[in-house]
Amino acid sequence: MSSTEHIWIPRLKAYLAGGRISRREFIRTSTLLGMSAGAAYMWAGKITGQSIPPPAFAQELPKGGVFKIAMRVPKIDSPHTYSWIYDSNIMRAVCGYMTRTGQDNVTRPHLVEKWEPSEDLKTWTLSVRDVKWHSGRPLTAEDLAWNIKHCLDPATGSSVVGVMKSFMLKDVDTGTKDDQGNPVMTSELWDSNAIEVKDDRTLVLNLKEAQVAIPEHLFHYALGIVDPADGGKFGVGSNGTEGFDLVECEVGRKAVLKARKDYYGSGPHVDELHYIDLGDNAAGVAAAVSSKQVHGIFEGNVEQLDLYKAMPHITIYEATTADAAVVRMQVDQDPFKDQRVRKAVRLATDQAKTLEISHRNLGIEGEHHHVCPIHPDYKKLPFMGRDVEAAKKLLAEAGHPDGIDVEITCKSDPTYELTAVEAMVEQWGRPGIRCRINVLPSAKYWEVWDKVPFGFTTWAHRPLGFMALALAYRTGVPWNETHYANPRFDEILTKAEGTLDIDKRRELMGELQTIMQEDGPIAQPLWRAGYVAYDKRAKNIRAHPTGFIFAEELALEPA
Repeated sequence: MSSTEHIWIPRLKAYLAGGRISRREFIRTSTLLGMSAGAAYMWAGKITGQSIPPPAFAQELPKGGVFKIAMRVPKIDSPHTYSWIYDSNIMRAVCGYMTRTGQDNVTRPHLVEKWEPSEDLKTWTLSVRDVKWHSGRPLTAEDLAWNIKHCLDPATGSSVVGVMKSFMLKDVDTGTKDDQGNPVMTSELWDSNAIEVKDDRTLVLNLKEAQVAIPEHLFHYALGIVDPADGGKFGVGSNGTEGFDLVECEVGRKAVLKARKDYYGSGPHVDELHYIDLGDNAAGVAAAVSSKQVHGIFEGNVEQLDLYKAMPHITIYEATTADAAVVRMQVDQDPFKDQRVRKAVRLATDQAKTLEISHRNLGIEGEHHHVCPIHPDYKKLPFMGRDVEAAKKLLAEAGHPDGIDVEITCKSDPTYELTAVEAMVEQWGRPGIRCRINVLPSAKYWEVWDKVPFGFTTWAHRPLGFMALALAYRTGVPWNETHYANPRFDEILTKAEGTLDIDKRRELMGELQTIMQEDGPIAQPLWRAGYVAYDKRAKNIRAHPTGFIFAEELALEPA
């Protein structure tokens, strides 16, 4: 992709040859620095003598048909504030992203055809692909710049602020005070030249801090590229750059996408793609698959896995993923203001039992810090398991010798979440954490997910460990549902984001993981394994660890 080799590429080759990094990590990191995916796979095989085949892409695929997938259909009108995967899957068929992180966790060009980072990782030059909007107007660097600025505008309320705040923004005082007399802060671009349009085909990001994962951040699902003329909105008839038009969308029922003939890439292979909303009833979704009303599912529930395996017309596709739901506590609400109470919740949780009961051991135990062992920057720490007596002691030290009474809010789909909460509530009772459960339909839960003091919230897979930490726990970012604010945590996180040396970054991640275990706002029982189920007529299916669906890749054999 890049016309010049980044200074770190030879070092990565040496690290791979010396066994300091894995082949997978070499491929991921070298592509972030501008090496093409094909070259990275080739070098990994050449250096180690063990080739890793790149993802296979079918050459001959059937054409035509209406492809139907069971998936929730939420409101889709504000792409830069999306908080679900569902809505982005609908939009992704119409509006593209600057980059694309594939099923192999390797990030490749999409609406930008290449990128070149500076040696210090503070300047990233992006070259815009020569494509046109559906309206016929060329896509320009100004279009991309507008989208990034719109996401970073505090008035938009985009989670993109969480991933980009450390290197694109600065805090400023509004000159007003809140009810407690504290200054009300906002954010703005750290420099007037932070987002620089060189020409129609060249966009430059000038960063405040070094950042290794710019290409992956550009694929954050709230950073889809919409036509600036639409003012940041999206819906039926919206302009786009991809292979489909959205022709019908009814929240809670159905979204219909119709293929175009002028897509610049390969595909689309089907005439139409329909997303069918079948609600929270997992058994109803399975029945629709069994009766062939739909060709596949967005996400499989663990309880239905054996049922899908028994269907002769179905193929199961599994994905290794850092997908989880976490018990999260708002640190500005009693009794969770006290760090000892938060740690007591962690120590009262039996991760192994919760994994067994709620997810049939399909996954691995959580460690209460939201960094997964599959992340390349994960640091192995002594396991923080259940300790009822230590939890009791912490509650007593916090002024609750007789325990506490709380209420946890969760949703009913996927069903493992409620089962996990029920298992943990029983466990918490022993040290004196008496907890009621407030179960909401999924749509209702997502209206209050960041408002309830105590909740159980799903967080999707991210390729690097620091990405979820930045989205969820950095001070003041839109998705910080726990209201956690720890200056030391923020400082180390920013340093980790700009550290390319994997050994050094892993040590920084270890510090962050320790802070989360000792002071943090969550308890995390498990990481779950994911799967999807599709009719054998469905072709070119590849389960994505984040649940992303690339509509133009789908194909369907005639019945």
